[in-house]
Parts: sequence; structure tokens; C-alpha cells
Amino acid sequence: MHTQRRRRTSRAAVTGAAMLAATAALALGPTALAPAAAASTAVAAPARTALDGAGIVSETWIDGRTVDLQINSPAIRGTVATRLLLPADWSAQATRTWPVLYLLQGAHDDYTSWTRETDIEQFTADKEVIVAMPSSGPTGIPSTWWNFGSGAPDYETFQVTELMQLLQQNYRAGTTRAIGGVSTGGWGAIAFAARHPGAFKAAASYSGVLHTTMPGMPIIVEAIVGREGLLPWALWGSPIFQSPLWNAQNPYALASKLTGTSLYLSSGTGVVGGNGELSAEALETTLWPASQSFAARLQQLGIPAQTHFYLGGTHSWTYWRNEYKTSWPLLSQALGL
Repeated sequence: MHTQRRRRTSRAAVTGAAMLAATAALALGPTALAPAAAASTAVAAPARTALDGAGIVSETWIDGRTVDLQINSPAIRGTVATRLLLPADWSAQATRTWPVLYLLQGAHDDYTSWTRETDIEQFTADKEVIVAMPSSGPTGIPSTWWNFGSGAPDYETFQVTELMQLLQQNYRAGTTRAIGGVSTGGWGAIAFAARHPGAFKAAASYSGVLHTTMPGMPIIVEAIVGREGLLPWALWGSPIFQSPLWNAQNPYALASKLTGTSLYLSSGTGVVGGNGELSAEALETTLWPASQSFAARLQQLGIPAQTHFYLGGTHSWTYWRNEYKTSWPLLSQALGL
């Protein structure tokens, strides 16, 4: 009995310390380094627009496959960026359409993170898929912001409606899509798939925030917002007074809507079995219970998911670089590749 009590206390201490360290890391940690300037060619933007008036302001071709878009978005109420990786024979096959893989950034990063931190460009060089990497704003949370009733910026409408239409109209994107994301982008991938049934045939979360109302999780979400100098309640309001809004954005609460979507979930234990990178381990540890709770909810509902829950790990690209490749067979099957 005494041994069990000591173990419970130790586990609680680890969890509490991890929460404090993770919150501090979110509030004080370094922001992502800006990518080095690359040789590019800016050209006139395509003329067509989305149904609500969103339009491509400019294209900047980084190389033969990589193009950066600046999009005038009514949903964002401003200009927002997206990076595309086009198939190698995109220009040569001018009459066909292509499946689309959305890859979402994490918190305090930007739309270049996937090409900066991974080999996604080389990995997809021989694959017949468009890879779309839209900006989710400085917080990396691709949501409709409450903003005390204004409903803006609306990154969800930008990514799921405006960008989809622009890709179909200007880049021959088809209607077969999959989506994946790291950290807050993992939240976005699963939340979008649940909030827009049928829009994505598969969704993958790498260390995502998958139960946003679980005890401790609102603190993490609000710390992400606060680190960018924004009012924490600007995102979804108060977890208490605007609880319906929080639930409407919570993957755990929306899990039943994921029936028929191929799912991949990965997360590490962090500090327990970690490698000594305390702040990144602590954040991974803090998110671990939420990922376990979400996976258990799927199992309760009879919704299958491929999972990779591993010992140790950090909340960083060190692990996500491998995780997206582990999930690739599931994603590629959904994309028809």
C-alpha cells in the first residue's frame, strides 16, 4: 500500500512539473527562426477567385515545383500565405486533376515549416499529389476566432473553403484530400475532419492537442495565444462562460463525426523515458493524457484509428519528421496513390 501511494504521488509530481514547464516553454520559449531567403520569381496572379471573393494576389515560384501564394482572404480580413508543392509533371499533364495533401504548421511557426524542417519536397518528388501548406497565423491554431464576438480572423473558412476553391480553380486540385498536422496543426487536422465530414478522407495528428477541455488543456491553449501578445480569451472565449464554443472545437467532443475517416494518431510520453530536453519533453508529457483520452473515445465509439504511442519523445520536429513517414501508407491509400 505504501509503495503504491508513493508511486501515485511521484506520478502526480511529474505531471504537475511537466504542466508548469510546458506552460513556461509556451510563454517564454524561442520562436521559430525565419527561413533563409530563397531565389524566387514573382509572377502575375491567376485571375479567378473563390466564391466569397478570396483571390490570389501573387505567386512566387521558389523552384519548378514550389510556389508561394499570397491570398486576399475575406475570412481572414487580410492577406495570408500558402506554400504549394506541385507534382513533378503538373505542367505536362494540363488536363488532369490531382489529390491534395494538406499539412498544417504548429504553434509559433509559419507556412514554410514543413519544407524547412522536413524532406517533404524530396519525399513527394515522385508522388502524384499536390501538397498545400497554408498559414494558420502566428499561434498556429487554424480556427475561427471568437474575438469577443467578431468571429475573425477565420482560419478555418480560409483553409477549408477559400483555399480549396482556389486550388480547384487555379491549380487543378481534385476533391480527394487528406490532412495532417503537428501540435496545434494536429488539432486542426482532426478538428477539420470532424467539423467537415467528407472533406478529408484521412487525417493525421502528430502530437496534437486532441482534448481541449480536459483539465489542464485550456491553460495550454491560452498560453499559446498569450505568447503572441493576444488576449487568451480572444480564441474561444472563457472555457467556463463560452464552454459550448470550446466543445464545438474539441476533437474529443466531435469524435463521433469521424466515422469513415482514416485516422493516424501519434504522441510520446515525453519526460518519462525522455532524452533530457526538458521543455520539449514537458509539453509532450502534458499532451499525452489528452491523446490517450481521445484514442479511448474513438475505441468506445468503434471508430478505428492507427496509433503510434511511444515512450519518451519530445514535442519537436525531431520526432515528427519520422511520424509523417510512418503515417504515409494510410494517407497515400486515402489519396488513391
